[in-house]
Amino acid sequence: MANTPQARKRIRRNEKRTSINTNRLSRIRTFIKKVEAAIEGGDKDAAASALKAAQPEMARGVARGVLHKNTVSRKFSRLTKRVASL
Repeated sequence: MANTPQARKRIRRNEKRTSINTNRLSRIRTFIKKVEAAIEGGDKDAAASALKAAQPEMARGVARGVLHKNTVSRKFSRLTKRVASL
């Protein structure tokens, strides 16, 4: 158990940050799922617009430190390739 005031504050801060980061990650995953659903449906226009909406969300995740830069780059590249092949 935390004994110092600093450690107690750290625990409170970590809980708060964890919930914020979880929400951010969930939001990014939702945007990616929208793109994948449009790809599965075979609708190129919907997939392209969903991808265009997902890109800034993914980049924001990198800027906020939720996801690694290379992870987002890889995911975006693969999604772009799948949309282009429709």
